[in-house]
Amino acid sequence: MSSFQKFEDIETWKMARSLTNRIYEATSKGDFSRDFALRDQIRRASISIVSNIAEGFERDGDKEFIQFLYIAKGSCGEVRTQLYLAYDRSYFATAEFNELLEQAQQLSRMLAGLIKYLRQSQISGTKYKSASST
Repeated sequence: MSSFQKFEDIETWKMARSLTNRIYEATSKGDFSRDFALRDQIRRASISIVSNIAEGFERDGDKEFIQFLYIAKGSCGEVRTQLYLAYDRSYFATAEFNELLEQAQQLSRMLAGLIKYLRQSQISGTKYKSASST
């Protein structure tokens, strides 16, 4: 895994940003756009993922960063659940549902991998770079 100097460098953050944008696109169409409760909840959950990655990084400590990554991972599970609920309501075609679900599952795996990496690595602090990259 490469080092990162800012949260915008983190591949997991980039994936979360992409998922959030796709959620906004999907929830702006048809009946989904009029289901205000589910639409707003899935948007908030997807925003929570990308925001917690950034906020945790900006806290400048590896333990806090990991804590915020766990929160982001929980929000990712929330998004996946809400995708199922939206699919049950026929707000998505099967192909779109499968694409969004796969992206959310991949993001969850990436978050788990980043958590594991940070827990096992010797890096810490504000810049999250290994000694070999200094």
